[in-house]
Amino acid sequence: MTLKLCSIAGAVALAFTVTAVQAQQTPRTDPSTRADRPAAKRDADRNQTARKTKDAEEDRIEAEYKAAKAKCDAMKDNAKDVCEKEAKAQEKLAKAELAAKTNPSQRNQRKVAEAKAEGAYEVAKERCDDQKGEQKNACEKDAKAKHEQAKADISKQYAQRKDADRPKGSASTGETRQPAAGSTRQPSGASTK
Repeated sequence: MTLKLCSIAGAVALAFTVTAVQAQQTPRTDPSTRADRPAAKRDADRNQTARKTKDAEEDRIEAEYKAAKAKCDAMKDNAKDVCEKEAKAQEKLAKAELAAKTNPSQRNQRKVAEAKAEGAYEVAKERCDDQKGEQKNACEKDAKAKHEQAKADISKQYAQRKDADRPKGSASTGETRQPAAGSTRQPSGASTK
């Protein structure tokens, strides 16, 4: 037993000695480089944490979709189809919102609005299947009209934002640049003789 304890103590002492020797022999780097490492490491850690958070959110969205779809399994006929469309629309909307949250941009905000409009349209079309004949046709026509209006509103809203970001006198306002006085530049296709 004493021999085992002495062996363990010797191994621990040897490990500490080897570590100390390695620490003394490690070449030192430029101090400015060492100062940059912690910041780079913090950025890497922050990116890794953001990625883990996004992955967790994606898993949560997927779990919510599966739970909502499982509730639909108890239903029958068109009610089940409507329920499934609602669950799918919620999943698409949640994914678009997550993308907008992790990467806030006008493009992603527009995708959120489009996901809402598309989801509402899909659910409305499915609800129309409960009706028959002219009522069904009218319902589908109404759903399509609302969807087209929503898409037009989205296009108008984001076109206005885009125009507001552009400087005055740009091509989007319809104004064209006139050549400077005395310019010898010819329009394209015109030949000089």
